[in-house]
Amino acid sequence: MSKPGVKVRFFRVKNTLKEKAAGLGLAAGAEIEFDEDILAGAQDVLDELAEDYPDWVMGVIENLFEVHRRCVDDEVNRKGYFENINGIAHDMKGQGGTFGYQLITDFAEGLYNFTSTGAGLSDSHVEIIKAHIDAMRVVIRERIDGDGGEIGSELKKGLEASVAKYGGRK
Repeated sequence: MSKPGVKVRFFRVKNTLKEKAAGLGLAAGAEIEFDEDILAGAQDVLDELAEDYPDWVMGVIENLFEVHRRCVDDEVNRKGYFENINGIAHDMKGQGGTFGYQLITDFAEGLYNFTSTGAGLSDSHVEIIKAHIDAMRVVIRERIDGDGGEIGSELKKGLEASVAKYGGRK
């Protein structure tokens, strides 16, 4: 018995971005100019936020540690805790580099990937989560900014080795 044919319709939607830009007085290839005072003010706000970032992110790291502690104590609900950790890591991974702490972004991205869908839930997986959290703590406690140079490289290698050794999926 054959199935009836399926009708497929393809809609081509007009790209109106050029018209919108022209409505703003922007010609193709035109340079956009920004008010220097506004840019300087925005940079001042960003600099102020960057000064507060280590204290703020340490609170987030402590929250991660608390959720991790629950993973250790409650194997039955571990999957839910991993999902919570994954959400926190997702939020963190876009912030560190913005405020000069690229290692926080790198470690949060690693933690996010490690706890994503299909993550193993064994005790060794819980310990790898702790290793990520500990690495972030070191970065903030020691104020290791940027990529961390040699220290940052060693932290990353150690964490990657742990994940490779103990972090297999389920």
